[in-house]
Amino acid sequence: MRTDTPWSTLPAREHLLAAAVGAPVPVLDVVIPVYNEEKDLEPCVLRLHDHLTRTFPYGFRITVADNASTDRTPRVAAALASLLPEVRSHRLEEKGRGRALGTVWSHSDAPVLAYMDVDLSTDLNALLPLVAPLISGHSDLAIGSRLSRSSRVVRGSKREFVSRAYNLVLRSSLAAGFSDAQCGFKAIRREVAERLLPMVEDTGWFFDTEMLVLAERAGLRIHEVPVDWVDDPDSTVHLVRTAADDLKGVWRVGRALATGALPLDRLARPFGDDPRDRAVPGVPRGLAGQLVGFCVVGALSTLAYLALYSLFRMGLGPQTANGAALLVSAVANTAANRRLTFGVRGRGGAVRHQAQGLVVFAIGLALTSGSLAGLGAASGQASHSTELAVLIAANLAATVLRFLLFRAWVFPDRRPDGRDDRRGPAHAPRSAS
Repeated sequence: MRTDTPWSTLPAREHLLAAAVGAPVPVLDVVIPVYNEEKDLEPCVLRLHDHLTRTFPYGFRITVADNASTDRTPRVAAALASLLPEVRSHRLEEKGRGRALGTVWSHSDAPVLAYMDVDLSTDLNALLPLVAPLISGHSDLAIGSRLSRSSRVVRGSKREFVSRAYNLVLRSSLAAGFSDAQCGFKAIRREVAERLLPMVEDTGWFFDTEMLVLAERAGLRIHEVPVDWVDDPDSTVHLVRTAADDLKGVWRVGRALATGALPLDRLARPFGDDPRDRAVPGVPRGLAGQLVGFCVVGALSTLAYLALYSLFRMGLGPQTANGAALLVSAVANTAANRRLTFGVRGRGGAVRHQAQGLVVFAIGLALTSGSLAGLGAASGQASHSTELAVLIAANLAATVLRFLLFRAWVFPDRRPDGRDDRRGPAHAPRSAS
């Protein structure tokens, strides 16, 4: 993974000012990636140019990104660029939609960058709603969604199945919160692209999915726009090959996120830019979300603990089985809460957190072991079901105490200088890896 992004937090989002007529820098740059599209390119650009001229209140540019076409596409693009002052052509000698978008976006001076497919399957009336939240400063990225309830989509059953199955994979494997990763209708603010694009490794069809996953994990705001979309029956996309490449990309990105290999902290907004940063008197910051995450992790680790205890109990005594099961589940519990509940990213401080988690584990061990000892003193040889019932009750008490200790001691939210400490030492400047 390339991580040679500039070190600094993102600037606060601001409403972009309308460019004056004839200004050298437009507000919006719409990129159209093409490969051998000599037939569709001219009507697409002319239609898009007419639509933007009539309806878009800001300065705009249309950039044709040619992916090493071998037909007349370069000549058509050049002719359009000479005919219309708002149109530019950029030629790449290597194929890849992601490579084309990354290259053009990286060199564009427009504050809002967008792209759409050359077939114009998406109704152009959704373009202004797509980029408006980026212009106003409300959002960092925007995507068109064909899977929204209010979207109107016309396409075959095979593509419908593939699209929904792919998004289900993203939700289940990468916990993606956006609804439609593959719609060729997206936009991004330039300052976000400058830091995000160097982290995106894919140069093909998985490019924008990877971009969205990383942006979402970094806490950036993604705006979704329901679109009207009509399938292009002449599309040259190879579904099987594209699906296989996408699954490889899902595995690669999931592994990088799990190991903390990506410096997502470089995509942070300044403190105070996000409403979640604002303290409300009497309401601990992030308490509700942390409770939900802690309960989910706690429920899963409790099931794992009970299964391990039952397994160890077949060959060990109750105290030894309890200690071993609690130790294994406690290490996993601390790691899961560190990342999922308290949002600590990267490897910095992980050893210290685990050591503190083991202290919390020792307290839980004392509670559960004490309960088992009390059960043995009171009833002698208790049944296995009774042991489990007592352990569940003891673990409930230990869970409440564990959350309080995690929040106040292991993963404290210290803000003496107004900065978020939940990201660990990653917020200090470091060299690119």
